[in-house]
Amino acid sequence: MHRPDPHSYYDAAQPKARRLRLKLGVDFSAKRLEGEVVLEFGKAFGGPLDLDTKGLDIRTVQVPGHGPVAWELGEADAILGQRLRIEVPQGSQEVAITYATGAEAMALQWLEPEQTEGKVAPYLFSQCQQIHARSMVPCQDTPVARIAYQAEVTVPEGLTAVMSAGPAGDEALGNGRHVYRFNMPQPIPSYLLALAVGRLEARDLSPRARVWAEPETVAAAAWEFAGVEDMILKAEALFGAYPWDRYDMLVLPPSFPYGGMENPRMTFLTPTLLAGDRSLVDVVAHELAHSWTGNLVTNASMEHFWLNEGFTVWAERRILRTLHGDDAAALGWAMGQKALEDSLARFKDEPHLTVLRMHLEGIDPDDAFSSIPYEKGARLVAALEQEVGEERFLRFIRDYMDAFRFTSITTEQFCAFAEAKLPGALEAVNARAYLDQPGLPGTAPEFRSAQLDGLTKLAQSWTAGGRPSAQQIAGWKPAELQVFLQKLPRQLTTADCAWLDEHFQLMGRGNHEILVEWLTLAAAADYEPAFPRIREVLLRVGRMKYLRPLYGALGGSPRTRALAREIFAAASPGYHGLSRRVVQSVLEAYSA
Repeated sequence: MHRPDPHSYYDAAQPKARRLRLKLGVDFSAKRLEGEVVLEFGKAFGGPLDLDTKGLDIRTVQVPGHGPVAWELGEADAILGQRLRIEVPQGSQEVAITYATGAEAMALQWLEPEQTEGKVAPYLFSQCQQIHARSMVPCQDTPVARIAYQAEVTVPEGLTAVMSAGPAGDEALGNGRHVYRFNMPQPIPSYLLALAVGRLEARDLSPRARVWAEPETVAAAAWEFAGVEDMILKAEALFGAYPWDRYDMLVLPPSFPYGGMENPRMTFLTPTLLAGDRSLVDVVAHELAHSWTGNLVTNASMEHFWLNEGFTVWAERRILRTLHGDDAAALGWAMGQKALEDSLARFKDEPHLTVLRMHLEGIDPDDAFSSIPYEKGARLVAALEQEVGEERFLRFIRDYMDAFRFTSITTEQFCAFAEAKLPGALEAVNARAYLDQPGLPGTAPEFRSAQLDGLTKLAQSWTAGGRPSAQQIAGWKPAELQVFLQKLPRQLTTADCAWLDEHFQLMGRGNHEILVEWLTLAAAADYEPAFPRIREVLLRVGRMKYLRPLYGALGGSPRTRALAREIFAAASPGYHGLSRRVVQSVLEAYSA
């Protein structure tokens, strides 16, 4: 027995499924999926087969030509779930399982109508990363075991289903139900399985790009992301032809716990990106970049997560640089530096979680999630680029994509490939310091510009009375304001907060990056005029990136701690399970 992934029961001595055939019935009243999955292996085999499950009600297990076969569920593990072991008769090529999802399925969030924009119909969406596909379908839930899939999803009439797959037709069933069919011909890791069901409309943005959203927000979404085709073209010029046929996007309700999720053919996005001024489309650049770095070439397990996210942050900033220039890229690196510093501070007592080549046996990958694989990883990639030169490095990246196309790899495999193609480069940048040592190496690249230096100097002069002039303020773009706020002292006075709000009109900002940065400063200062807006944001938005700092900043005084607990008690039922866990950990730290 050999388990290559510490977060999966997958046994490398057993065959991998090549394709899934899914039938899912969406039951909003019971808040569950009634499922049937056929795992196709593409060759005859026999013996024990171990699958990942978590909270699933396994009903039947059959093998075509043999009928029902023996199976058992192992002891439940808090992180891994339960191993489903099936005794497969010799000569078999398929295994069929009927099941239902459980009430605590972390992959699924069921929303009541009032939690949606339209407030007239329920909504369902999935989030399978890091290791939650097993709570939606029994499978080999590890990136090593890539699968193509076909699906039929039956939903109440009037609702629409979308998946991380191409549409393959739909029809009314005549009994108040409607079936949607999908096909994903390319092999993907299980964490990219994705489903959403709700009142949805679409707007075409180009012949290969479309945005979906609730009818109430689809026009705003289409305007916000109108430039996505140009973004795709810029990415193709850097990394080669787009490999997934279509680039469609879905704007979800505000409880979605991430900024975006790179599900192929259907990127999931938070509605907090709808700033009204296209100032937050860099998240789309990130998810688009995943089409190459992450989806095409994938980390073999969450211990190598930096291979997905470090390369993607670097690629995202390369795309933004071609679109908006060097100053915009430098601001992006500065914002990333702040996120990295915050994560390093959070894990100051757990330095083993600040390395890139992590060892996560017995650790929930959701608990290890941070900006470190993103930003520290991106700095290693950028260091390699600076060492060998831009042109040579872009050739290397294309070779890397071609060599590992539609496969999942380890850090060791990447390093061996890099050493073969770029001899001596890893040693020259001291790659081991990034991969295996805590913190950020002192030799990590710095990204400077005159614009960034000016913002930094101005923010550093705040305590001595330095203030931006009205003329400076009038000329700032949203990213400049965000960086300025990030570089201000973390402990402001209430008078400071009043000045900032008066001169920047921060309370009414539609850009949530600016709004939450401001509200975090205001919460830390116990600035009471901001409390209603803090309450409003925390009751509405479930994005973990915003919840952690806002609830954290409310921990500074007895009054704000009480406010935080009061808000969480009201907001918690509407949060995704992942978001709820994050906030609970922050509140527990209040009394630590």
